Amino acid sequence: MMILFLLGRVLLGGYFLMSAYNHFSKSEMLTNYAKSKNVPLAHLAVLLTGVMLLLGGFGILLWVYLKVSIALLAIFLTFVTIQMHAFWKITDPASKMSEQMSFTKNMALLGALLIIIAFL
Repeated sequence: MMILFLLGRVLLGGYFLMSAYNHFSKSEMLTNYAKSKNVPLAHLAVLLTGVMLLLGGFGILLWVYLKVSIALLAIFLTFVTIQMHAFWKITDPASKMSEQMSFTKNMALLGALLIIIAFL
């Protein structure tokens, strides 16, 4: 069981760490995307959410500061999902499907975090 627990931490924490890396390495592209979704101070928002992902991802991976890590990730997922993946506002079928997939993936990740916090 311990190996499954470790694997789960690597997969979940690693996902958030990769997302953080993308926020920093592709910040210009993500800033433009955020601007297209009417995010105020888009560049700052991309960098700030990158830090949230980085700290939260390391917390999950290393299993330290879990309440803070999960809070950062839950705040990120809640607000970013509603702002960036509002599929109900989109009329183009392909774009709508893509945004709906991102929305439901983020909700599933939020669910996983809530399950973890319930056992702390």
